[in-house]
Amino acid sequence: MKIPNRASGVLLHVTSLPGPNGIGDFGPDAYRFVDWLESTGQSLWQWLPTTPIGPGDSPYQSVSAFAGSPLMVALEPLIEKKWLSSFAVAVPNQGTNEIDFGRVIRFRYDALRQAKVGFDAHGTENEKGSFATWRAENADWLDEYALFAAIHQANDWRPWWEWDVLLKRRDASALAAARKTYANDVSFWQFVQWCFDTQCQALKRYANAHGVALVGDLPIFVADNSADCWSRQDLYLLGDDGKPDVVAGVPPDDFGPNGQRWGNPLYRWDRMKADGYSWWVSRVRRVLTQCDVFRIDHFRGFAGYYEIPGANDHAREGRWLVGPGKALFDALEDALGQIPVIAEDLGLITDDVIELRDSCGYPGMKILQFAFGGDGTHEFLPHNFTRNCIVYTGTHDTETAQGWFANAPESARHFARTYLACSDHDFHWGLIRAASNSVAKMAVFPLQDVLGLGAAARMNMPGSLGGSNWKWRFTWDMLGQEPSRVLRLMTAASGRAPIEMIR
Repeated sequence: MKIPNRASGVLLHVTSLPGPNGIGDFGPDAYRFVDWLESTGQSLWQWLPTTPIGPGDSPYQSVSAFAGSPLMVALEPLIEKKWLSSFAVAVPNQGTNEIDFGRVIRFRYDALRQAKVGFDAHGTENEKGSFATWRAENADWLDEYALFAAIHQANDWRPWWEWDVLLKRRDASALAAARKTYANDVSFWQFVQWCFDTQCQALKRYANAHGVALVGDLPIFVADNSADCWSRQDLYLLGDDGKPDVVAGVPPDDFGPNGQRWGNPLYRWDRMKADGYSWWVSRVRRVLTQCDVFRIDHFRGFAGYYEIPGANDHAREGRWLVGPGKALFDALEDALGQIPVIAEDLGLITDDVIELRDSCGYPGMKILQFAFGGDGTHEFLPHNFTRNCIVYTGTHDTETAQGWFANAPESARHFARTYLACSDHDFHWGLIRAASNSVAKMAVFPLQDVLGLGAAARMNMPGSLGGSNWKWRFTWDMLGQEPSRVLRLMTAASGRAPIEMIR
């Protein structure tokens, strides 16, 4: 869909939606949220990656760069189709709204397996024909992912480099035997992906029909224990044992003396270039079936990336290497036409990153929380913006607005109060007003900031595993009349929604 020249929206991951089954999904609450966005004048709904979660329940360490998360498949449509008659296990998370991933995963996978049995027994000819057609259309990524998932489960979810050596090395006869042995499981994982795609695209059509564009998220790297890495080992810097020789991360900075060791394998960019970056073309084509525009996480890695020895458990030692640069994006646009990208250009940004972003014409990101640590020349202060940028009050990796304000140095708090002309309790509205009134083409606010929530509602703490990361969900009673009213008025007054919405 065509996005307005001045647009605003809300950052809320699908899993943070309300709902009866332990985690947000593509069910009725997602459609209700679209209705709420429309009622408040918002034209953007931004998600985190919708791929399956990985270690630490992170959507940024997925077992597939192409597959959708089984946890986002809504159960209500499966019941309506008579594939799923009831939930055979107790609905998880009674008495709490925070996601309990261990219980949710078991519950959801049990329900999806029941649905597959129901589909095999009761699916109509048209439904089975649609499944077969979709399977054929997506075979280029689906077949490898489904086989990986089936073998992965059969090996008690151990990483692929611990599998039988013939499967690890992808011996043709061993793969053929595995497809026969695990045929039922392969079909199950394909079925889950079909359900995901069907529901995701239905939600996208609904959102677009109601004037809401979906903003996706594309991590630059893939996980080491992933279908992508296992199926195309030639594209990654791996040792003889299958583990990465070198891994991705960032060097020490003000946020951490050890830097961040992400652990993702690094690409063999020379080999990707040799075949016209076909893997990237397929990946971007796939994400564009699910959203209208997408953010590329860690965009600076395409200009230059940090290589850490794989044996290190820290990022203090490493070296910078030159990335693929504009050649990659030229290849993408040659294959797909102009691609709607938001460049996540945060962190250590050098001239080559800015040159790459600007030569591609992509908007970068401005984070208002970061704007008050210096003086009036700070690039994240709205009076210094250019139009081709996306302004955020915060992101999934930062504190909530009120959480930041509560913990910031008094000098930064005083600067923020003065600049935003706000009081302590409505600091979040001061940020949202400043973002909305800026010249930025898009303004995006985490729902936690619209609701004025404190540190307990933070989505993720970078560099940490477990804890409360990725678990936050809202409830409908949190929205109330007042946050919706104020957001609608600010959006209309700033020209990001029709003036008629001021009422």
